[in-house]
Amino acid sequence: MTNWKAMAAGCGLLGLAGCGIGDVETIRTVQPSGSSFDTALSREYQELALFEADEMYDWISATRYAERGLAAASGQAVMPFELANFNLPEAMITEMTKARADLMTALDSSARTKVPAAAADAQGKFDCWVEQQEENHQPKDIAACKDAFYAAMRIIKAEMAPKPEPKSEPKPVSLLPKFFTILFGFDQDALTPESADEVSKAIAAAKDHETPVLIVGHTDTAGPAAYNLPLSDRRARTVAKAMEDAGVPDVRVMIKAVGEDQLAVETPDGVPNQANRRVTISIE
Repeated sequence: MTNWKAMAAGCGLLGLAGCGIGDVETIRTVQPSGSSFDTALSREYQELALFEADEMYDWISATRYAERGLAAASGQAVMPFELANFNLPEAMITEMTKARADLMTALDSSARTKVPAAAADAQGKFDCWVEQQEENHQPKDIAACKDAFYAAMRIIKAEMAPKPEPKSEPKPVSLLPKFFTILFGFDQDALTPESADEVSKAIAAAKDHETPVLIVGHTDTAGPAAYNLPLSDRRARTVAKAMEDAGVPDVRVMIKAVGEDQLAVETPDGVPNQANRRVTISIE
């Protein structure tokens, strides 16, 4: 097991050059050339290295971060600190072991490419937590690194969570009418220009509603009932054919003939009345 802090005494014997001061100076102006993750990770280690060197005068830690930052800047794979290389408080081993495992799972699950900034932040803050936890005499610094690590991990988790399927927009409620009356001439089953226009409106509504269509043929009371029933059927089929020719599926169309039953205007037998010579279209 390597105790990095135990190497500090050797630094005094070797001088600053032996402690890697050159790497610390190099990391100040390094221009990363790797991926987005490598670049972000290099900047994380640069910040840590310069803090340890310029603020804490901890050349051992500064050099260690500088080395890692330079490696990341050149595109080399840099893994989070191995806990076995540090003298950590026994009480923290379980939590930190799990934290590293969670970090490695995220990194190996493409966090480096999907959320490079957050992934680099998590790795840098984890290493900071490990380094500060080994020193174990600056509670605020330990908490700051630890909290920042967990915050970065929450960002990674949120960004990499499966996105919910977009909800389909409900079809707007149609404002088109659903009932139409088509009028016919005396003893006729052909559409007039006026009735053809009304059928066109019914066709538009049928296509918009996409529901069953009921077509009912009627006659007035002029003529025998036995004659009027098939006449009402022909009228209904004339309208049905016009709708089907216009693209309304025939499977949606139901035809019914009632002859002179169900009059729109009640009249005695034998009385012609155009209001009764009709076909009704109901779109359910």
